[in-house]
Amino acid sequence: MIDLKDKNILITGGAGFLGSFVVEKLKQRGVRDEQLKIPRSRDTDLTRMDNCINAVKDADIVIHLAARVGGIGYNRANPATLFYDNAIMGIQMMEAARREGVEKFVAVGTVCAYPKFTPVPFHEEDLWNGYPEETNAPYGLAKKMLLVQSQAYRMQYGFNSIYLLPVNLYGPRDNFDPESSHVIPALIKKFAEATRDDKKTVEVWGTGKASREFLYVEDAAEGIILATERYDRPEPINLGAGFEISIRDLASLISELTGYGGRIVWDDTKPDGQPRRCLVVSRAKKEFGFEARVNFREGLRRTIEWYKAKYP
Repeated sequence: MIDLKDKNILITGGAGFLGSFVVEKLKQRGVRDEQLKIPRSRDTDLTRMDNCINAVKDADIVIHLAARVGGIGYNRANPATLFYDNAIMGIQMMEAARREGVEKFVAVGTVCAYPKFTPVPFHEEDLWNGYPEETNAPYGLAKKMLLVQSQAYRMQYGFNSIYLLPVNLYGPRDNFDPESSHVIPALIKKFAEATRDDKKTVEVWGTGKASREFLYVEDAAEGIILATERYDRPEPINLGAGFEISIRDLASLISELTGYGGRIVWDDTKPDGQPRRCLVVSRAKKEFGFEARVNFREGLRRTIEWYKAKYP
């Protein structure tokens, strides 16, 4: 087990949604501000190798969270950007870390790497059994290449790199921009605004039949840190909560929790995305003792409260 209190830690994406919670969890473990390095995207373009080399200097551990992400609409509009930026950032960061002699590299992938028709629930062994869902594929495959790189670097160089597969995240501080947000913040914004403006209907993309699994952001941050401390093997590991909810039921729940009293209208001309998502999460529990703690309804309540306070 690695004692993080003694380590200099680089967190790419550390100022972002997930990263901000990872930083808080590290500080709770006794890591001091001066041990943390958090490059900001506006100052440090990690698609440039020289910036990656500078970023990893003096780091003992790299937690690579930086990513360009979005919901279905954003994915459809920006497939090339999503592929290039995510692939090149990860590949260069890991290579720079290897050159610098970094002790451990934590690559955080995505559930979008799984094949479109993966048997539910998803086992880590199913990761290569097909092509990802089309709207997610450029992003999912770019992040999946970090698993290939991680295992290859371990084999050839003895480089200690691990690869985690978190499911869809949600929680306070999420991205609520309708151009790029994921499903939960997008729905919270729609229903909260419809409640405020007394709208009679809310339109939601798709049929509502697709299902998703969601992990509260603080739980995800804890899982990443536990893996950083305790996991040193080449196999990928799912991080999830181990449950499944349809988008239709999700919309109804968010409608209820925001106090919306109108009608939900489904636009079935828009895509559903991957048909189903639910992970097997036993490997994370076995290998480093991770289990999701926050009940989904409670997590949604906290997220809605945060949104209403932030955007009254």
